[in-house]
Amino acid sequence: QVQLVESGGGLVEAGGSLRLSCSASGNIFSVDKMGWYRQVPGKERELVASIGIPTVGSAGGTKYADSVKGRFTISLDGAKNTGYLQMNLLKAEDTAVYYCNADVRETRWNQYNYWGQGTQVTVSS
Repeated sequence: QVQLVESGGGLVEAGGSLRLSCSASGNIFSVDKMGWYRQVPGKERELVASIGIPTVGSAGGTKYADSVKGRFTISLDGAKNTGYLQMNLLKAEDTAVYYCNADVRETRWNQYNYWGQGTQVTVSS
């Protein structure tokens, strides 16, 4: 079993920065892909950014929602099984609960998808 734990959320003024972390622990062979999603009450969870490593069948790379391009940067430290979301120039509309999602291989031959518990990001205008 694998656990994802997010950290780094909090309250920040508009224009400020926060860095979210998502640490994967447990029986891990590799973290192949990690994504950050966010959700506000009454709306569907939306993908903010994702990052993948090259694997058989996937070229890997990063993707960003148009609303965060140029402001957010996603990264993945494979040695630490930890992903990051650097958020700069934050806006009030970035306020949401941010969730980490990851495709994790527990052995070379299997892969499972996991969610973290979420971390609140509040941007005051």
